[in-house]
Amino acid sequence: MWNRSSSSFLRSVTAPELPAKPPGCPVGSGGGALSARIARDDLAAEAADFITLYHREELPHQDPAPRIAAVREEIAATGTYRHTTAELTHGARVAWRNSNRCIGRLYWRSLKVRDHRHLDDAESIAREAAIHLRQATNGGRIRPLITVFAPDTPHRPGPRIWNEQLIRYAGYRTPSGSVLGDPRNTGLTELALDLGWAGGPGTPFDVLPLIISDGDGKPRLFELPPESVLEVAIEPPDGPDYRDLALRWHAVPAIANMCLDIGGVSYAAAPFNGWYMGTEIGARNLADVDRYDLLPRIAERLGLNTADDRSLWRDRALVELNRAVLHSFDRAGVTVADHHTESRRFLAHIDRERAHGREVTADWAWIVPPISGAATPVFHRTYDATEHRPAYVHHPDAEARARGEWAG
Repeated sequence: MWNRSSSSFLRSVTAPELPAKPPGCPVGSGGGALSARIARDDLAAEAADFITLYHREELPHQDPAPRIAAVREEIAATGTYRHTTAELTHGARVAWRNSNRCIGRLYWRSLKVRDHRHLDDAESIAREAAIHLRQATNGGRIRPLITVFAPDTPHRPGPRIWNEQLIRYAGYRTPSGSVLGDPRNTGLTELALDLGWAGGPGTPFDVLPLIISDGDGKPRLFELPPESVLEVAIEPPDGPDYRDLALRWHAVPAIANMCLDIGGVSYAAAPFNGWYMGTEIGARNLADVDRYDLLPRIAERLGLNTADDRSLWRDRALVELNRAVLHSFDRAGVTVADHHTESRRFLAHIDRERAHGREVTADWAWIVPPISGAATPVFHRTYDATEHRPAYVHHPDAEARARGEWAG
């Protein structure tokens, strides 16, 4: 059942009726005129905070008061407001700067913003998502990029991309209870099959189709064209050969289900990417026991004693798998960072931000790499984990949709 059908990218399937207002990023509140007025007051306050920030950082010699007054009038008349392109760009970049879980924030000003707020239909979003991947891939020299689609409004929610990332691998449950592919994506894989996906060729690395819903909440299915998905074959630089495992990983980590929140306006469909740090692939995606769980198989090929934890076979296999990831991306000419370099750059980011009068917040558990943490300079520090706006926000309903669980 896993034979790939003809790859018609714009083939779509409509699911049964779903609620018109899926929860998640706020789209206005019920409760009558009083609730609406309170919601508009809150939005106006958040908008004023953001516009003040924008002017302070980008237009320091310009008084923000006229713009704030215009926004307040727009909110009073419509219940929302529209960012200028310059405001949107700065907001998206500052949201990256504020991302407590990201170690690569030194480059936040390099983020390129594709403003597609005029698009809210699933077919257009799928087409632009594929273009996003091609532009971000850039022949292997990965570009930080975000594509922003229509926001939520009090009258209609914006579109949603259900996939956690634009590129994810299927996880097929087998009759024996095991999973072929990525166990993280079994729920979304089953949903895609229910929606009419014929499945891939049945490898551990079948690219899932995109599942996208318009404001009406009905999910539709879109297969990514092959030219939008660059993958890297993972092979060791030396030592025992495990090419028989046919390992690979995609080049662009494009987050697709987080909400971009700027000044109270919610953009639920705003896929964005930087580039991979090698440990994300070699120490998590391919190594975690609830993902591909490859360490026992790598250790076997290395001839390690897996019967005794004190042999540190997991540690040795982990290092070799991470070496293979860095070697393979380098050989393929695809941008990838290593955790030692990025740790030093993160401290440079802290110093640079302090020079501008800004303190960097961070989540220690996410900033410290998942391998050799104590050997990196970010380990030996504490961080303020306060969250600031603008921000990329996780919402429970979006995470549930990515697991194929959300039903309204």
